[in-house]
Amino acid sequence: MSVSRTTTGSKPKRRRRLTEADLLSLPDTGRKYELVNGRLQEVPTGGRHGWLEHRLYSRIAPYIPQQMVSFGSSTGFRMAQGNIRSPDLSVMDRERLPGGEPPVGFIDGAPDLAVEIVSPSENLANLHDKLREYFEAGAKEVWLLFPETQQVYRYTGLLQVEVLGADDLLRSETLLPGFEVRVRELFE
Repeated sequence: MSVSRTTTGSKPKRRRRLTEADLLSLPDTGRKYELVNGRLQEVPTGGRHGWLEHRLYSRIAPYIPQQMVSFGSSTGFRMAQGNIRSPDLSVMDRERLPGGEPPVGFIDGAPDLAVEIVSPSENLANLHDKLREYFEAGAKEVWLLFPETQQVYRYTGLLQVEVLGADDLLRSETLLPGFEVRVRELFE
């Protein structure tokens, strides 16, 4: 095994860990970022992504109970380790919000329901990290929507997953009583 050494004797520069303030001060360029381990991580989005997000919201909105609040993809949630995650769609119990209202800044903890629309370029290891963080920070369910295969992975725990195909019904009786939709209808 060889070890490379620099001849100048200088130490490699370490990049500064970015903070929540850095994330909040980013200019609005239309790109979506999360703060992960002190680094900005761009989250891929596009036209189809936004269309699916809106389509899903229009389906679940009538079933969101009065004590729950829904959030769009620009909302940041502070995970237990300090990372800021922004699910594409989320629903959270008002009791978990300070004074029952959404704060001006980031929200402490994960939403009760976090939905991620997975693009073909997304890294599966990063998705697994998100799942782990969501459940560690209080999520009750996480849905991963895979438009390419018309599948939904409905997690009710880190190791508890229901894989739904195009003909299956997506439901969430505990968080969205009465809601159900055939998976293919989300992608049509």
